[in-house]
Amino acid sequence: MTTGISTGDVESAARLVSFGMRPKQLPSRDVVYGDLVRRYGEDRAFKQLTHAVAAGLGLMVLEVNLQAGAVLAATDESVFEIKMDSYARQSKIRERRETEKVLHGLVHLATAALGYPRPDDLANDTYIGRVSVEQVDAMVREACRILDERAAEAEANNDPLADAPELEQAWRAYARRPAAAATKDGRLASDTTRGMVARALRFLADQGFLVQVSGEQGGTYRTTPRYQVQVRELAADAAFDDLLELNVVSVANGGGTLRAAASDTL
Repeated sequence: MTTGISTGDVESAARLVSFGMRPKQLPSRDVVYGDLVRRYGEDRAFKQLTHAVAAGLGLMVLEVNLQAGAVLAATDESVFEIKMDSYARQSKIRERRETEKVLHGLVHLATAALGYPRPDDLANDTYIGRVSVEQVDAMVREACRILDERAAEAEANNDPLADAPELEQAWRAYARRPAAAATKDGRLASDTTRGMVARALRFLADQGFLVQVSGEQGGTYRTTPRYQVQVRELAADAAFDDLLELNVVSVANGGGTLRAAASDTL
């Protein structure tokens, strides 16, 4: 770190980090935020200082630009890390067993894969994906069907899959749950798979990753630049590639409207 750093520089760097912790705040809507983002891109010392301030808080700077703002990720054991139990409380998950946690992980993985099914989508900063509750549910169900077929074939060949037992339990548990059922007041029952997906998408919207555009298909959302940055990180995960390789995602047209390949059968 250079020696010419002032307390004002540190305060500005900390302020940029604090803007990044407000998921719905955008540089285009705040002059101070926009100025700090531009300074980050132009001033190498300020960029290094911002990363140092973030690291001291247990955060990693993924990206800083005028479209997404400051996009941060919590490092392991950071006080800002969203643990699964914390997510469960925020999204009102009734059960917090390991299988339930894996189910919600599958939902978030499917949402990311539907939002950006092609490498070009992630590379294109102007790309906007769309996902809906019905599409995500259909994709996970189709993935579960394919995994179940593979497991049955492997068992028939006396060659059981090497997947973790928790994952096998998860896809079978998801497939057994009803897709939809209405409560007495007409809402989507929370113990259905679409109820689970709806909570996950609302959570992502609260984090500034999605924006709801309509109530169709159980709720339809568009992706944001902030989410694109996060999914670029997720795309390095082997589980993301495994899900895409199941070939249950297809692009319906050139306009960026995405659907699950199995959705027409539901």
